[in-house]
Amino acid sequence: MIDFPTVWAKDADEYIHKGLELYDYYRSHPLITTTFAPHAPYTVSNQPLERIKMLADELDIPIHMHVQETEDEIAHSLGAHNERPLARLDRLALLSPRLLAVHMTQLTDAELTRFAASGAQVLHCPESNLKLASGFCPVAKLLDAGVNVALGTDGAASNNDLDMLGEMRTAALLGKGVAKSASAIPAHTALRMATLNGARALGLDNDIGSLQVGKLADITAIDFGELEMRPLYNPISHLVYSSSRHQVSDVWVAGRQLLKQRQLTTLDQKAILTKTRQWQHKIAANSVAPSHSMKDEQP
Repeated sequence: MIDFPTVWAKDADEYIHKGLELYDYYRSHPLITTTFAPHAPYTVSNQPLERIKMLADELDIPIHMHVQETEDEIAHSLGAHNERPLARLDRLALLSPRLLAVHMTQLTDAELTRFAASGAQVLHCPESNLKLASGFCPVAKLLDAGVNVALGTDGAASNNDLDMLGEMRTAALLGKGVAKSASAIPAHTALRMATLNGARALGLDNDIGSLQVGKLADITAIDFGELEMRPLYNPISHLVYSSSRHQVSDVWVAGRQLLKQRQLTTLDQKAILTKTRQWQHKIAANSVAPSHSMKDEQP
């Protein structure tokens, strides 16, 4: 949600109302859960944030929010509120284990200490941060402080391929560079960030995130038999540093196979491609043509 109108809602009250309707619609669904998602501190004012905090506590659901993503966001907050975004969220009582803080590239040491003490959690989106030159999330420091850090992708506009395996590799490599230590973010840590830490952030770690008796059978099979995947010595390291979505052969969700030998089992791929082309042409027809040549590199 945001303060200003879109095609989805006209104001904060309507955003919240529709969010509650969505929560009610899916509250008994075995596979779908919802969170409140105020966009960012600079697009949502105090009153809606306070109401969301109250409702999230009442319904026992997380709050997903982009937080301290850019230097401009920090400057805006200092100008508008005379405090940094995290300090404002803390004052509004949103800095708690419910908060899923996305990005977090602009952290001072004092903020990191306070954030860790609050129990709030970080959703790290390394490829989006790199593409937008937003900054670098101090993942190694956060993990050392006991913060739960999970992986995300951000949206297609700033990530493009939405490849969680690629995101895992980038997170491991970038984390080493930021920490200036080759031992930072080892492969098993990157894998945990992409799996169990994400489940924990959503409060679903009793059901998903790892292969255990009693949990849902959410399984992704990676084909290590391809030529580019040989030789294989350390499966975890190989998974993080050598694999991508192109090696995903089979996927099960709650025991139901949705991808079989790289073929979707429940969706018509040709129909989806047709629909995407239709939307592409519709959007392009209503868009302003770029002023530079299409041959130029797109950000």
